[in-house]
Amino acid sequence: MGVSGSKKSTTVRADRRRAARRRRAALQLTVVRARLAVLQAVSPRRAARLALDLWCTPPDGAGRRRDDRTTPGTLTTVTTDAGSRVVVETWAAAGTGGEERTSRDGGPTASGSPGEAAVVYLAHGWGGWRGQLGAFVEPLRGAGFRVVAFDAPSHGDSGPGLLGPRRSTMPELADALATVVRAHGEPAAVVSHSLGTATTVLAVRDGLPAERLVLVAAIADVLGELDGFADLLRLSRPTRELLQGLLSDVAGRPLAELDVRETLRTHPVPPALVVHDRADKEVPYPVGAALAAAWPEGELLTTEGLGHHRLLRDPEVVRAVVDYVTPVRPEVPVDHDLARRGA
Repeated sequence: MGVSGSKKSTTVRADRRRAARRRRAALQLTVVRARLAVLQAVSPRRAARLALDLWCTPPDGAGRRRDDRTTPGTLTTVTTDAGSRVVVETWAAAGTGGEERTSRDGGPTASGSPGEAAVVYLAHGWGGWRGQLGAFVEPLRGAGFRVVAFDAPSHGDSGPGLLGPRRSTMPELADALATVVRAHGEPAAVVSHSLGTATTVLAVRDGLPAERLVLVAAIADVLGELDGFADLLRLSRPTRELLQGLLSDVAGRPLAELDVRETLRTHPVPPALVVHDRADKEVPYPVGAALAAAWPEGELLTTEGLGHHRLLRDPEVVRAVVDYVTPVRPEVPVDHDLARRGA
């Protein structure tokens, strides 16, 4: 069957837009590299400060702005210890009237329910927002969970972070999750995506209680990501060392503590389901596979052809995640290699 003219036209326009974005990105990278080269020759510290600003700037893009919520929740705000305003959206468990009332600790609880429903938290990644994980909301509500999603500082609808608008850090994302949990109750599970997986693990390292974790397109080697960033910008050794020092100062802790694998070696962690696609271009599949293998009580769910973002809205992935976090596990094991189904 042939492709209609309108479909061809749409495809051509989309290809042109992608090509234009790639050209703009290449030009911007060239300009930044040139500026850094000049600064490094004059003042590596100034170059490191520019690199810090770039590292702490979340990316933008259509995939990160996508909204898969089908019904609006109840909007509230919390304030982190550092003073950042965080927007929170909550949904009552299905069958409780869909309304929320405020509990004694300031967080909403399902109105009309005989007991407080277990809570599942949704944590977006770097440059993302709560709407990206919207496909999980209704299935989780249907399974009896109250659902809580939020926007980290300088993301989505939340206020700026410590470094100002459009700037944020890993510890701020972790602190935002911990603040939301203090207001809304201990998690039955946290479902997180991309860098949100590393910040969730950081929060667990710092004492966040969670019965289960779901790590979608997980990042494990944050220091490796930093090295790749430095390579991309062609930073000199002195500039790299200064950048690491600045980042440690901003984080208020050694950078090694941000590494997921370091946490696995030194801290107890709850069981986790790692979901990763073989075609993920942002975080290669072997990263997720190795993380699942190293994780105590870790499981790996493999997908094919969904990339870094589409697995957040794939019905089979959503179903597998809900099954995993539901207390009564199905008698028939979940197929942990969804890639085989399309073979």
